[in-house]
Amino acid sequence: MFRWGILSTANIGITQVLPAIAASETGVVQGIASRDAARARAVADRFNAPLSFGSYEELLASDQIDGVYIPLPTSQHIEWSLKAAEAGKHVLCEKPIALKAEEIDRLIAARDRHQVVISEAFMVYYHPQWAKVRELISSGQIGRLRMVQGCFTYFNNDPANMRNQVALGGGALPDIGVYPTVATRMVTGQEPQEIFARIERDPDFGTDRYATVLARFADFDLSFYVATQLSGRQQMVFHGDQGMITVHAPFNAGKYDHARVTWHDSSHTASQEWTFSNINQYSLQADAFVRFARGEKEVLFSLENSKANQHVIDRIYAAAEKQ
Repeated sequence: MFRWGILSTANIGITQVLPAIAASETGVVQGIASRDAARARAVADRFNAPLSFGSYEELLASDQIDGVYIPLPTSQHIEWSLKAAEAGKHVLCEKPIALKAEEIDRLIAARDRHQVVISEAFMVYYHPQWAKVRELISSGQIGRLRMVQGCFTYFNNDPANMRNQVALGGGALPDIGVYPTVATRMVTGQEPQEIFARIERDPDFGTDRYATVLARFADFDLSFYVATQLSGRQQMVFHGDQGMITVHAPFNAGKYDHARVTWHDSSHTASQEWTFSNINQYSLQADAFVRFARGEKEVLFSLENSKANQHVIDRIYAAAEKQ
């Protein structure tokens, strides 16, 4: 079994990723690291992990760890991904893996130099509902795709939360704006040619709390908004001249809605729905990562893909500054 080490006791790790690893087919939670040794031990006990460490460096130095999951604040992702790679550990790092596309070049170089796997934790990449959307579009079920619409919002105005701290990489676009962009790129295989955007920043936090974006691709447009201070909503719609696809819980299936994909024909006289029950996209991600690290045939979200997606986010910020 692949022996996972976890750098930090961040909430997403405890509530989502660690339970998923524990339930995966390929790996075990081997060790937890925290700057608070007592907290590391408590979380390790919770997940039956034999090892706990009072520093991240200690975990990286352990020969009983094969790879690490990094849920640290965004501003620390590059630093600790590089340190883990230098220690010979495979790396699964929370999104966004960087705050600028150019920063990912350092990770690509480290990956190749140390012969380790480094991947950004886009769990949606492994959810079968997106394979269904891709299949429907490519097979012509909605005809010519003309418009993609998306949204992802939640309400969080806690000043102590990292999502509301510029220095830690907070903001709507880094946290959730990456999802409509990656999903659209994922199912169409295209990159935006032109981008327009408007961003509203919180007057106290300085983070982008609302962003509305129009991205023009070669064959279609993408329009989406994201916000950290609106009531919760997420949805993606792919609209063609012969039909339409709705993804009802595109990013957090089970929290915002059931994992289901609906197709309607152009006249709304025919429809079909696919539901995806008992799917844990975090476990699918962990298993795909381990299989890829073992050299098995597996498709993994690559750093090159990460760079391309972050480039879109960089362009959104640049477009908003022109307004």
